[in-house]
Amino acid sequence: MATWLACVALLVLAMVVVGGATRLTGSGLSITEWKPISGVLPPLSDEAWRKLFTLYQATPQYRQINAGMSLADFKSIFWWEWTHRLLGRIVGAAFAIPFIVFLATRNIPARLIWRCAILLILGGLQGLVGWWMVQSGLDKRVSVAPERLAIHLGLALILYGALIWTAMEAWSGQARDRGQLRTAWRPVAILFAGAVFTQCLLGALVAGNQAGLVYNDWPLMNGWFFPPGYGAGSFWGTVAHSQAAVQFNHRMAAYAVVIGAVGIAGAGLNSRILMGQSRALALAAGVVAVLQALLGVVTLISRVPLPLAMLHQLGAAILLAIAVALAWRVRRA
Repeated sequence: MATWLACVALLVLAMVVVGGATRLTGSGLSITEWKPISGVLPPLSDEAWRKLFTLYQATPQYRQINAGMSLADFKSIFWWEWTHRLLGRIVGAAFAIPFIVFLATRNIPARLIWRCAILLILGGLQGLVGWWMVQSGLDKRVSVAPERLAIHLGLALILYGALIWTAMEAWSGQARDRGQLRTAWRPVAILFAGAVFTQCLLGALVAGNQAGLVYNDWPLMNGWFFPPGYGAGSFWGTVAHSQAAVQFNHRMAAYAVVIGAVGIAGAGLNSRILMGQSRALALAAGVVAVLQALLGVVTLISRVPLPLAMLHQLGAAILLAIAVALAWRVRRA
């Protein structure tokens, strides 16, 4: 079961990275219909391609940004979105089919049944949220709503983290003693995982607002520490839709995460409580957080080239996996 859950987590990781590429290439609105079953097949004829292209031509994104796009150019963005949706279907099948087999053969511990049932529900909900996100860009907007993008990514990361947590539960078996490790490390590890998760959501708002294409200097923002264009009227308009605000918030949260991660790494090396895997995870959190921050700076000043942006999103997911694994590990005596 642990191997199965870990493999599904890797599939979700791949889906997150491809989803980031889909957003960065402007491909997310190329498929304007949601067909969970029949949509698994790509267009197989010239007529089918022309039909899909005609549907895309009716979107604001095409009329305002991509007017005059050729069918060949449309195919290039279509394949990103189709691959992203295909991965979603593969994740669903890779989880649901073995889960049913485990249940039918009674090869799943009772303590893990309810956990896996929740994971299955989360996976189905993720598909619905994905389509809800896409709908936001088919009527009046030329891209999906940033807040819906953040919710879509956040739910994917919750599923990803829960898969890792449950895989570790399956691998290690039920705790053989009554207590759990009740030290200051438990709240610290949980708080760190929450901070990394929040930082990922802030990154989604940066991507959703294309805020990585402005303020491409560092450590200042066009010569300012606090950008003058931070406010955007309302509180929600500022937090979710101001390019200056979302990038500034992402930067400040990154500094906090790095400081916390380095602190955890240093404390872990000097701790008499953390041993073995826990100490290795604490050290890994510090190293990966620093590398991830440096990669973020390089990505920003390079004006977000696709390979670096995908690598940055992959790094965020890896750091979250380390944080979740550490939070789980320090609970065990």
